Amino acid sequence: MAHTSLEKYLDQVKKGLVSKSSDILAELFSFCHPHIASPRLQLPDAQLQCERWFEPPYDEMVAYHLRAIWAVANGDYVEARSAQAVVVQSFTRAFQSQKDENWALPLMNVVTLDLRLFAVQADKQQVRKGLGKPGEMLEKAAEVMMGCFRVCASDSRSSLKVSKKWGMLALVNHLFKIYFKINKLHLCKPLIRAIDSAPIKDQFKLAHLVTYRYFVGRKAMFDSDFKAADEYLSFAFERCCISSSKNKRAILIYLIPVKMLLGYIPKEDLLFKYNLNQFVDVVKSVRMGNLALLNETLEREQAFFIQCGVY
Repeated sequence: MAHTSLEKYLDQVKKGLVSKSSDILAELFSFCHPHIASPRLQLPDAQLQCERWFEPPYDEMVAYHLRAIWAVANGDYVEARSAQAVVVQSFTRAFQSQKDENWALPLMNVVTLDLRLFAVQADKQQVRKGLGKPGEMLEKAAEVMMGCFRVCASDSRSSLKVSKKWGMLALVNHLFKIYFKINKLHLCKPLIRAIDSAPIKDQFKLAHLVTYRYFVGRKAMFDSDFKAADEYLSFAFERCCISSSKNKRAILIYLIPVKMLLGYIPKEDLLFKYNLNQFVDVVKSVRMGNLALLNETLEREQAFFIQCGVY
């Protein structure tokens, strides 16, 4: 695939669309797939070629995927984000036209993930060049994703088996990651309401539910709703895959302060297990009632706690 021709690639996409093979299409539009390394697919303008193969909006979707490949090959993530935004917008139009079917959900997950990742890199490039505002690329990406989210959330005619609502939570998690990064947590509230009112709110994939409750728990913590924060973060920690120690550590960074505020003191073994030495003296000072040690520890570990948003 790293040396595939344009004709072969377009033929594979065509076959995937005809057979509605979303898993195959997800690979063919993913930037984790080897096809992106092919110089023959690094094309800044393939609209005319794609129009010969596909009906709208798929012609535009494929053409801008090829443009995104070209942009990434040239290290231009600002242009890659722009092209990927068109890919997602084209997908959204196609997705909306698919009545009573949700076969394209894996494809949706891939193109929206790459949009968010490109936006992260685009923001970094903009900052290095002194252009634009911090978070601008991510905010634009979120606006595009919201179009896709509305299609999923408004699908009320289908039976649950083929409902587009199954795609809501993956999109919400992408949006949460963006809103937390650009510090616009108020934009999370309507998304939380949408998930809480969904008839399948407890039936989403466990991995997606863990991520969702991690972010909702963090937001509850920032809102000083420590009981809710404890509930959501505890769910995330207990259900998180046992081998994902990095993710468990990320959850504990917020769960530990919440537990302590509610009167529960974590054991030192837990802190050492997940490399959270920054909390050791905090726990010790609280257990001893030593305010001087607590203030000294918070000052010493200030950079860590501020970076995590818990100070």
